[in-house]
Formats: sequence, C-alpha cells, structure tokens
Amino acid sequence: MRRFYLPLILLALLIFEGVALDFLPDSLTDGKWMIVPHWVLVYLVLITVFYDMERTYFSVLYALIFGLVIDIAYTSVIGVYMFIYALVVYLVHGLKKLLHTNFFVALLLVVIAVALVDTGLYIIYSFIGMTIFSWSEYLLVRLMPTVLANLLFFLILYPITKPKLAKWSTARFDQTNKL
Repeated sequence: MRRFYLPLILLALLIFEGVALDFLPDSLTDGKWMIVPHWVLVYLVLITVFYDMERTYFSVLYALIFGLVIDIAYTSVIGVYMFIYALVVYLVHGLKKLLHTNFFVALLLVVIAVALVDTGLYIIYSFIGMTIFSWSEYLLVRLMPTVLANLLFFLILYPITKPKLAKWSTARFDQTNKL
C-alpha cells in the first residue's frame, strides 16, 4: 500500500492545484498578478530530495506522468508540462547529488525548479504564439508572484512531508528489509 502513497498525494495536489485560485481573495487575482500554483512540482522536488536515492528516478517518472495529466486536464498543448516537469526534476535530481539535503537546499531547489518551469513554459508558449506578455511584464506580473506563492506552499508542506518521505524512502530502499 505504501507504494501508492506518492501517486495518490500527487493526484490530490493536482486536483487542489486546479481549484486553488478560487480560494484566494479577489484582490490577489484581480488581474494585477498572475499566480500559477505548481504544487505538483513542489512535491516532486521534495520527492527528489528526500525520497529518491542517488540511482533511483521515481520523481522523474512521476514528473512525466503527472506532467502529461496536467497537459490533458488544464492545457491545450499536449506535452509541454510533461517535458518541462521531467527535464527540471531531472536537473534537480542532478543538483541534489552535489548538495547536502537539508531545509535550505530544498528551499533553493524549489525556487530554482519553479522559476525554471515557469520560465520554460513562458518561452515555449511565446515561441508558439500563445502568450501576450513581454519579458519584463512576465517577470513582474507572473514569475515573481508565482515563485513567492509556491515558496509559501513549500514552507507549509515541508514540515509535514519531509519526515514521511524520509521514512518511506528508508522503508523502500533499506537493504536490510530485502531478503
């Protein structure tokens, strides 16, 4: 049953991510700022940092799967989120090998991941002509509020999920449990 916890949590976050903006006050979503919740990505970074081992890539697999689900459910262009999520989670997995896993590294990796994903989405959508923002507008109107909002979500999620992910990782990958 433990093997289904991560996909079920990711699925719940995917569903809540779609309705998250409906619960924010109108003053935050009245058109001044565009906040894009990347809750699935934040959790994927936490999986990368605290669950995946050096040679396991469950987070990249989940990024491919849930990126495709996000594409199917929320976007009109199939494959964009799948590609960007998988690429960024793979880069985060590589960066994790260079850094010690602690709160500040996880915070830094979440900020980098959200900024890379959102910027990658902007570049792809501007390349195919689906965005109306200039680069400076995008930075102020979408990127900064999105990074800050997802950082706030990370700060709420971190103390709840870090011990569970570490425990599930130990239970799954500990060699003494395998006979």
